[in-house]
Amino acid sequence: MATHMIPRNTKGEGRILFIFSTKALIYTVVGGGIGLPFYYLFRMLGMNMVGIFIIAFLGLIGFIIGTFKVPNSDGFKVTRLVGGENIDDIILRYIKFKRKKNKIYITKEGEK
Repeated sequence: MATHMIPRNTKGEGRILFIFSTKALIYTVVGGGIGLPFYYLFRMLGMNMVGIFIIAFLGLIGFIIGTFKVPNSDGFKVTRLVGGENIDDIILRYIKFKRKKNKIYITKEGEK
């Protein structure tokens, strides 16, 4: 009798606490870390809850950037061009584009 491999879905196995992928966890921690100075500022003013809310909000923004993709939609030019791509990839591409001072180099086919 032969043994056979049974295909299985391994997509969710790299997740921490079921909703966090490694990338989403890193983005969430970075977002919360950006909110930490605001927490200390508001704590000095006696408004702890506002500081905690800002940390949670920026952590949520980090989670969204690390997890979600831009939806495919023909309604807007932006979603038509980048639909289906990760939000963090689009942001990194935009930063690289601005770093080059809005220059795009195009080569003709057959030339290098």
